[in-house]
Amino acid sequence: MEQQFNFNNELSGKIALVTGGTKGAGRAIAERLLQAGATVIITARNAPEKENDSLHFIAADLSKAEGSQKVVDEVLSTYGRLDILVNNLGSSETPAGGFAALTDENWESTLKANLLAPVRLDRGFLPQMIDRKNGVIIHIASIQGKLPLYDSTLPYAAAKAGLINYSKSLSNEVTPKGVRVLTVSPGWINTSASVAWLGEIARNANSTVEEAQQGVMDALGGIPYGRPAEPEEVAEFVGFLVSPRARYLTGTNYVIDGGTVPTI
Repeated sequence: MEQQFNFNNELSGKIALVTGGTKGAGRAIAERLLQAGATVIITARNAPEKENDSLHFIAADLSKAEGSQKVVDEVLSTYGRLDILVNNLGSSETPAGGFAALTDENWESTLKANLLAPVRLDRGFLPQMIDRKNGVIIHIASIQGKLPLYDSTLPYAAAKAGLINYSKSLSNEVTPKGVRVLTVSPGWINTSASVAWLGEIARNANSTVEEAQQGVMDALGGIPYGRPAEPEEVAEFVGFLVSPRARYLTGTNYVIDGGTVPTI
């Protein structure tokens, strides 16, 4: 019998967690899942600037083991389970200048936020998903996992490459146990953080923001679509992946980059 889906309320009854969910793509993903009927928890170090009473906020520093454990404990004690985990948190605060400009602290802080944080949360939430033979985990990586920009984001690119590899391995292990695991690798996303980043590049180079944007696009090899992605465009795809419509999809890394990556 053909299965029918209610696209407008297809996540009704589901409990979802979005890390880094207070701004940018994370915020857009959280709101997209909320619109689909899910109960949505968001976490970040700082509370969102714009409050939404429909989103359950947990303040936590996921780069630390105790921060991840705090989120696991609060979600499971409050809701009893988690159905959807979107590991969206990602950050790069390392200086420009290539390998010689990077300290151990730069490497360690970047790896903790971009790789160890999702590993710890997966480890905390997977047992109850496996027990119920139901769950979806999304890892938000980056095209830098395959297209690194060595001058300023070398640790970030290495961490995201590790995340892509880990995600595939995890999928091989837990998909037979009822849990789907997928990776989404966006290219450049037009967020407030990226706007601030462009401003910093422009100041350092004594150029305009428009010149800085073109410089970034050139460094990426160009974006055939002609612009960065909007957060809502990434969120819409994530909303599809966690839905029943994508029930056969697992173990795949999906690139959303406007055609940036020049190879297949």
